[in-house]
Amino acid sequence: MRRLSLIALLLPLAVPAGADTLAEVSTAFRWMGKNDRVVIEAYDDPKVVGVTCYVSRARTGGVKGTVGLAEDRAEASIACRQVAPTVQFNGRLPEQEDVFTERMSILFKRLHVVRVVDVKRNTLVYLTYSDKLIDGSPMNAVTAVPITPATPIPVVK
Repeated sequence: MRRLSLIALLLPLAVPAGADTLAEVSTAFRWMGKNDRVVIEAYDDPKVVGVTCYVSRARTGGVKGTVGLAEDRAEASIACRQVAPTVQFNGRLPEQEDVFTERMSILFKRLHVVRVVDVKRNTLVYLTYSDKLIDGSPMNAVTAVPITPATPIPVVK
C-alpha cells in the first residue's frame, strides 16, 4: 500500500508541463504496460508568440514506463518554426534562457530546451539536451528560427 501511495504522489512529476503530444510511434513491444515508443511533442515559446518547437524523443514503456518510474533515453530531436504570420515578443529576451524543462526520470534526469538570441543575424536558436544530477549528456540537437528584418528581437543587455 505504501508503494502505491508513493507512486500516486510521484506520477504527476512524470507528466510534461506545457507540451501537446502530437503523435506516438511504437518502437518495441512490451508484454506488460505500454510499448517503447517515440513521441512528438509541441512546445509554444511562452515569450515568443508565433514560434513552436517540436521535440521528438524516446519514451520507455513496460510497467515502469506506464507508471512513470522508467528513465527515458537522453536523446531528442528538435525543430522550431514560425507558426503564425507575425512573431510577437512578450517583453525583452535574455541572450540565453532555459525555455522548457521536463523530467525524463523520476528524480535526476531532465530534458531542456534553451533559446539563444543571435542578434547579429536576427535569429532565435533553440538547443535541446538532457542533464543528469551526476553527469550530463553530450546528446543534443539545435534548430534556428530567422525573424524578419523588419522585426528586431528585443534583447536584455
